[in-house]
Amino acid sequence: MAIKPQVTFDCADPGALGQFWAAALDYVVQPPPDGFASWPEALTAWGVPEEDFNKANAIVDPGGVGPRIFFQQVPEPKAGKNRLHLDVPASDGVGTPTDLKVQQCQVKADALVALGATVVEVVREMGSGWVVMQDPEGNEFCVV
Repeated sequence: MAIKPQVTFDCADPGALGQFWAAALDYVVQPPPDGFASWPEALTAWGVPEEDFNKANAIVDPGGVGPRIFFQQVPEPKAGKNRLHLDVPASDGVGTPTDLKVQQCQVKADALVALGATVVEVVREMGSGWVVMQDPEGNEFCVV
């Protein structure tokens, strides 16, 4: 049986970055554990100080297919290029004419810019096309 990995982001603001990625991927913030109406209620019950509530956040695929994505607060800013990045599907995929694929990717890229992302470049190569972007904290990803 295959193992479903968790993807973890180091970041400055887990709550905000989680909201961005939830919108980008059609995910939801992970619901609180059974017996709690909200995360603040659960964290308070567990004795977590309120100033620590935003030290972590997680989002999940509401259909249960995709991996859990976890956001953990770290003190240092992002430094350098990611060695791993997410690809956000937005086109009809392999075999789609390059211009049409880029056009389909651009629609999703525009929506993500409205959420705080930045377009780095539009790439056309190897018979394909995609949009390279950065999330609100500068993590690179591609709309494909």
